[in-house]
Amino acid sequence: MREKEFLPLVSSRLGIESVNEMQRKMMEAATSHNDIILLSPTGSGKTLAFLLPVLKLLRPSTGRVQAVIIAPGRELVTQIASIAREITPGFKVTALYGGHKVEEEINSLASTPDIVVATPGRLLDHAVRRNIDLLPVRILVLDEFDKTLELGFTDEMERICRRLKNVSHTYLTSATDIAEIPGYISLSNPLRLDFTGGSDSPRGRMAIHRVTSRLADKLECLHALLSSLAEEDGTIGRTIVFANHRESAVRIFRWLNGKGVPCGIYHGGLDQIDREKGVEMFNNGSTPVLIATDLAARGLDIEKVRSIIHYHQPVSAETFAHRNGRTARVAAQGDIYVILGPEERVAEFIDIDDEYQVKGGTRRLLSPSTTVYFCAGKKDKVSRGDILGFLVKECELAAADVGKIFVAERYALVAVPTESAEAVVQRSRTAKVKGKRVKASIALATLRD
Repeated sequence: MREKEFLPLVSSRLGIESVNEMQRKMMEAATSHNDIILLSPTGSGKTLAFLLPVLKLLRPSTGRVQAVIIAPGRELVTQIASIAREITPGFKVTALYGGHKVEEEINSLASTPDIVVATPGRLLDHAVRRNIDLLPVRILVLDEFDKTLELGFTDEMERICRRLKNVSHTYLTSATDIAEIPGYISLSNPLRLDFTGGSDSPRGRMAIHRVTSRLADKLECLHALLSSLAEEDGTIGRTIVFANHRESAVRIFRWLNGKGVPCGIYHGGLDQIDREKGVEMFNNGSTPVLIATDLAARGLDIEKVRSIIHYHQPVSAETFAHRNGRTARVAAQGDIYVILGPEERVAEFIDIDDEYQVKGGTRRLLSPSTTVYFCAGKKDKVSRGDILGFLVKECELAAADVGKIFVAERYALVAVPTESAEAVVQRSRTAKVKGKRVKASIALATLRD
């Protein structure tokens, strides 16, 4: 596609006035360089930066896969695929990842897509089963390449690359670099674009605070810190609390939940639906505190995170950067809090700006919205508009009072004012959504035993 054709399309579909400097330079570089390594902070628009050159290189559909985009996790894959579908009308985009029904993916691959977005393991599995032919692929993108080229993916990536024999354009993107690109990634004089420094880098928009816990067990300190960050009415800006282990995340979540803190949880041991719920309820503000492992440090489409709390110090500078990258996105400001026990020292890669004094006592934290769960989704032909119509017409809510609506394959989530949530559930027992009786309930951030 020609640039003058797709830029207005991108602008209208994504609601952006113009591309940023990093995206513009990536497009310019792609006109004269086939292989590019792009380093740019989390939240700076890397996904669009590599999709724009891909879009420019696409040819009319020929029944062959033209581009393969590989990312390390399912959340990042679905996020990239969603954006790609928005800006590539007329081209088919298929997402392949673990936790997704293989039968559905096979059916999607039966009509050959133009763009495949996949995790390494699932892509290789389909290639070995001959559900997909990688030989015609001309464009390869490795997003979060520092992760996809780690030792854990080496065998899968090598086997995938052996099947990619006709790639002419390769783009590697991440917020953090690696010492050496493996030899099985065929690059010819790659151009390196580094946007991780500069006066407008996220670090310049972050304040990093040390918080000292008088006890080795930091739970009380964490609770007091969250209370200190809350407004007078008990509301709190979106805050992610990072723990190093899922067992710790579970312990923190259960303890805060018992104290009445509106919080969710996110780690790799959860079922996909619980992970999706955790992210969406955080995004829509009904659980403004998210307890997470480092799985949440990459790839999640999370908006307007105000604070990051390191309950445990991260194990590396790279992890610290990715955790912090959840805030101070796209020119926004962000605060980082590192909680230290009595005997802990600050890791050498953490540059503390000041000591934050936690206010005495705790207060009850509140959320002005509650998430309602509907037992119907895309497979039931239910759309965001259908949910909104039900809430406005049947429940008599103002459209402006309805929060973010998320529609998955088999269910939907919507944030409504807390005082209206129970009435919405009650109304669903008699009224219909798109002519169907759909069961609704209050969505809760819980752990399944």
